[in-house]
Amino acid sequence: MAFDGITIACLIKELRETLIGGRLYKIAQPEPDELLLTIKNNGTQYRLVLSASASLPLVHLTSKNKTGPMTAPGFCMLLRKHLQNGRIVSVSQPSLERIIEFTIEHLDELGDLCSKRLIIELMGKHSNIIFCTPEGRIIDSIKHISAAVSSLREVLPGRSYFIPQTSHKGDPLTADREGFAEAVFTKPLPCHKALYTSFTGLSPFMAQEICHRASLSFSSPDGNTSCELDRSAGALSEPQREALFAAFSSVMESILQGDFSPRILYEGERPAEYSVLPVTMYPEHAQRTCTTLSGLLEQYYAEKNELTRIRQKSADLRRIVQTALERNIKKYDLQMRQIKDTEKKDKYKVYGELITAYGYNVAEGSRSMTVNNYYTGEDITIPLDPALSPIDNAKKYFEKYNKLKRTYEALSTLTLTVKAQIDHLESVFAALDIARQEADLLQIKEELIETGYIRRKGNARGGKVKQTSHPLHYISSDGFHMYVGKNNYQNEELTFRFASGNDWWFHAKGMPGSHVIVKTEGKELPDSTFEEAGRLAAFYSKAKDQEKAEIDYVERKHVKKPSGANPGFVVYYTNYSLMIDSDISKITQVEENR
Repeated sequence: MAFDGITIACLIKELRETLIGGRLYKIAQPEPDELLLTIKNNGTQYRLVLSASASLPLVHLTSKNKTGPMTAPGFCMLLRKHLQNGRIVSVSQPSLERIIEFTIEHLDELGDLCSKRLIIELMGKHSNIIFCTPEGRIIDSIKHISAAVSSLREVLPGRSYFIPQTSHKGDPLTADREGFAEAVFTKPLPCHKALYTSFTGLSPFMAQEICHRASLSFSSPDGNTSCELDRSAGALSEPQREALFAAFSSVMESILQGDFSPRILYEGERPAEYSVLPVTMYPEHAQRTCTTLSGLLEQYYAEKNELTRIRQKSADLRRIVQTALERNIKKYDLQMRQIKDTEKKDKYKVYGELITAYGYNVAEGSRSMTVNNYYTGEDITIPLDPALSPIDNAKKYFEKYNKLKRTYEALSTLTLTVKAQIDHLESVFAALDIARQEADLLQIKEELIETGYIRRKGNARGGKVKQTSHPLHYISSDGFHMYVGKNNYQNEELTFRFASGNDWWFHAKGMPGSHVIVKTEGKELPDSTFEEAGRLAAFYSKAKDQEKAEIDYVERKHVKKPSGANPGFVVYYTNYSLMIDSDISKITQVEENR
């Protein structure tokens, strides 16, 4: 969700509850477009981040400190001169604009009480932090915008501050039924787009949520149900228009009442969206509520940044694995074509035997012979080399047979080896997708070193890095502990060192994936735990995006590791199977691994 006007309304409520009456203790500018304000209020110290970054403009309370430059920038020095020890008397938002305004009282050079306005505009690349007088005269800003940069508004010292009215959007908090109908239903646009282009503060995400709450859907000509997002707002029926206005009014009433509920929506383990109001349009997404919006923003962007950072750090490993995998797949395809060519060997053997049996009847210089094949009872025509005798023709066919036989025997062994390497590399790819921490990547890298895909740097002795990554830990709805290996080393440790013989082992059938162990503690597992363990095995496998996956499960004592096999490779000869989806949103994860 964008940092829209509704999100800012929630933030305004939070800032009012914590900062009103507080004094500005410190003012720092750790980045060219960011301020860090330290505020003391009611015996508590708060840090407030004001970021006018073009890529990620944000305002939130934080527990983290940032070190500023040795010499403070001019804008920071100006704020310190005017606002140091000033008291925050109000925090406001004009309508649902993406603007936050702080009114701060302070003493001037003569000791008289006066006030100033510190305004932050959160408008993407146009974001800015502006310092003004109460009358709206700009004293300075963190970004200077001249007429050469913007023809709509100059942001320079001495200019008058005003909110640019370029979109002519309405105020959603004051919209009545007639105004709503005129703004939305007269536009030849899809419903959600008509909403966010008509009113300030609405992001496309929240506009879609309002449409979903209104249950707007219709049947397309092919009989499939389609979402109203593809339908023009002007084409809605009267009951649908009433439902849309009711849903819109309900959201606005929640904002006016301050009835916010910050939450993060997860797609699997990946944070997909966040919202300050309940979200109904993604029932398949897990939702984790947060007590404060500031805490949500820190957690959301920390998790997003961590996943991005891990993805970047795994790029080199992915490239190594991808190169090795492509090479082995090409080798395997070539070997399979060669094996297919050896299918002729049995035919050459039969030719040689039949020529030996019936060759005495063949005239010298014949190019073929037709005889009865005593294996099938049918006549068969055998090509001959007219320059050779029947015995030499038979010998030639036997030599072809023996050559192809040797090729087949050699390739049968080689293809098994190459196929095992392909399966192993695909399992490493699956582990890279699961990796969430740098420690996970170190373990995968160690495996690639051990299997010869990466050369160990430095002294070979004692070169191993201490491993701190551990399997994922879940608890079933019936209270049984379930563990998921994040890579082949962890799979092997779970299966052969951690699990007992009567614990249950789960794995996606015939594809790369994690080993899942359910600790029984001597008890019989209920069906719900079998299903939840199966979902974990499906989610942490290549079948994650399939509607259903086939999962093999068996008691751990029936799982064996062949001698000399790659890490994580196992065999089993008796098992049960189940078909299950990969939805793990309702399974409780234990944050600290064992």
